[in-house]
Amino acid sequence: MEKKKIIRIARKDLDATLPIERSLYKIKGIGKNFAHALRVSLGFEKNKKLNELSEEEIKKLEDCIYNPKKYNIPVWLYNHRKELETGEDKHYVESNLVLKNKNEISFLKKIGCYRGIRHQFGLPVRGQRTKAHFRKGATVGVVRKKEALKKGGK
Repeated sequence: MEKKKIIRIARKDLDATLPIERSLYKIKGIGKNFAHALRVSLGFEKNKKLNELSEEEIKKLEDCIYNPKKYNIPVWLYNHRKELETGEDKHYVESNLVLKNKNEISFLKKIGCYRGIRHQFGLPVRGQRTKAHFRKGATVGVVRKKEALKKGGK
């Protein structure tokens, strides 16, 4: 049987020559800790490569990515805990994660809370200083000599 070099999991082409955990990092929404939890919960060896898995094991891995609660992965590893609408803990990957984040940011903007206003103006949301960084857009109060001469200055 020929070993594959690329395996598609969760709508993403992964490098099958890498160990399972390392190849899972490439999926948006799966970090180092979550990939480790996936590997441990499914009982795979640490250095086992993705192309060494059978079709059934790959399907089980993909099911574990989409339904981590079923495989007893700790809730604190999920990327969306205690959602506003349902109050459930969920883990999103790929396009679902991007969509969910966009919806949450637009909700914050709509209700006009502090975080929503900061998102609207493109400023830092989590309390960083803004004196030296986050200076985007046009400069204010600085005029170059050539431009000043064109406008009628000396």
